[in-house]
Amino acid sequence: MESRMYKLSEKEERLFEYIKKLADEKVLIAFSGGVDSSLVLKIAREVSDKSNVMAVTFNTILHPKNDIEIVKNLAQDFDVTLQIVEINEITNEKILYNDVKRCYYCKKDIFEKIVMLKDSLNFGHIMDGSNFDDVFVYRPGKIALKELNVISPLQDMKFTKNEVRELAKKLNISVASRPSKPCMMTRMPYNKKVDMSKFLSLELAEEYLESLGFANNRVRLYDDVTRIEVEVDKFSLFFEKRAEIIEKFKELGFVYINLDMEGFRSGSMDVVIEQGEL
Repeated sequence: MESRMYKLSEKEERLFEYIKKLADEKVLIAFSGGVDSSLVLKIAREVSDKSNVMAVTFNTILHPKNDIEIVKNLAQDFDVTLQIVEINEITNEKILYNDVKRCYYCKKDIFEKIVMLKDSLNFGHIMDGSNFDDVFVYRPGKIALKELNVISPLQDMKFTKNEVRELAKKLNISVASRPSKPCMMTRMPYNKKVDMSKFLSLELAEEYLESLGFANNRVRLYDDVTRIEVEVDKFSLFFEKRAEIIEKFKELGFVYINLDMEGFRSGSMDVVIEQGEL
């Protein structure tokens, strides 16, 4: 292990030690290319030999297509072996119909495949990038992780998203400030069959908003109604760009285009669950 070019806090040192103990027993790391799993992977590779660490990524239609290229570049940067697994989650009808426990079924399907890979390679552990903030929000997928003995070091060591980003910047991880890009199913209402043909339009719409300066944005779809979320302090920019946004969204096939006055917030589709409406 090379000498470090950065200084760690006591909490960060404990995280490094925790990950090292696991990595030395060989770990598969579920790797999405987001800041959380990137941090776990980067640390694991820094504290243990290359032969002890492998990243596993799933190529899926439920995530933005450019994620795979980001993953490949990061794995190369970290000098980590990368395994890409093709998967089609919507063969599971509970996922296709966006069941309120969709995230559970999806995580279960995905991580069962990682468990099989772990066993075939004789690796000791599976880790993911769940952070401490995830404890306090609706995340049915975390039940599947627990059932399959997946270890979440950031969560175990109580690292919040902000702390993850701070440490990622310290380690010069290129995606330290990258906005979260969750599964595209989170753009659709629960308990309704998902129209897969809309995914590309939603992805292009969010990429377009990002190109205009809305780094954190979501485009949610309810039949013909589109609900756009951007940060409240970007509202003035949104109205400045209003005409071209409408033109672009119409071009992408959206009918009714609305700005959510509450602004950007992760998991806004879960409000109906929290209010007991589902």
